[in-house]
Amino acid sequence: MPDAAAPIYHMTPRSLWEEQAAATAFAPPSLSDEGFIHCTAEPDRLLLVANRFYRDLPGAFIIVRVAPERLTAALRWEWADGHLFPHIYGPLNKDAVEQIIEFPRLTDGAFRLPPEMSVTDS
Repeated sequence: MPDAAAPIYHMTPRSLWEEQAAATAFAPPSLSDEGFIHCTAEPDRLLLVANRFYRDLPGAFIIVRVAPERLTAALRWEWADGHLFPHIYGPLNKDAVEQIIEFPRLTDGAFRLPPEMSVTDS
């Protein structure tokens, strides 16, 4: 089981986050469409998902770093594509957000991990 205190990450279009700036909780379309908010716990997995599903979508994206212990909605770890992913079953209360990180893209639309999320060997 993943470390309950480790951050989880959700990527979203910057425009969608900004549309809900005044709200105390964030509710992306997946919450009403699928019943949960997609997240990941691994930066490398986030990059793979971003480039697989979102590369051809226009616009700027951000990464929302979340402290799972501060969530008010249920967090469930579920299997998808052979990997364990955290899913938030309810709106993301913004006081659980630790950081908003720009998700840089190359000129061909490919995402790359921002420097503050790059995995380095210790």
